[in-house]
Amino acid sequence: MAYDSAATRARLLDAAYGEFVERGLAGARVDRIAAAAQANKQAIYAYFGSKEGLFDAVLAARLSVLADEAPFDPDDLPGYAGSLFDALAATPGLIRLTQWSRLERADATPGEIESHQEKARAVREALKLPDDLAATDILEIVIAIATTWSNMPPGLKAARGVSASARQQVHRATVVAAAKAVCQAL
Repeated sequence: MAYDSAATRARLLDAAYGEFVERGLAGARVDRIAAAAQANKQAIYAYFGSKEGLFDAVLAARLSVLADEAPFDPDDLPGYAGSLFDALAATPGLIRLTQWSRLERADATPGEIESHQEKARAVREALKLPDDLAATDILEIVIAIATTWSNMPPGLKAARGVSASARQQVHRATVVAAAKAVCQAL
């Protein structure tokens, strides 16, 4: 049987996602990742250079999937907030992964920074804002609104007499309305 390097790389990314979500960068172990991926540890270093490089690749891959599931639309920030809310509610591991990144890293990756700056420029143009700083603030507020649910402890998400799915839908509607209010307040 021929060796399939693309399949090995994909298995490593999937296994690493689970390991990093559960344990973070510092707590993750390459031997557990390799075993879960049915690969050897050397493959991690060959494909990604280091455990940190693997973490960056996992984060970039998952953020790319998120971008597909919640397409950014500077002309419809409330709609974007709703899509982002839905995507993050469906993949709670991604929130944990980004939290680990913030806890264990001094800064965002260059790709994250460039993506954020591109989005801020698009928001500036769409909302006719005076500068990128104002646009960055609006973008960050909309993202914060959309991610609030994912960052809340379960006990704060609960509402007596309301099903979890109904509560989530009410919160989603509030997220969209809040993002709309932020955009209209300019």
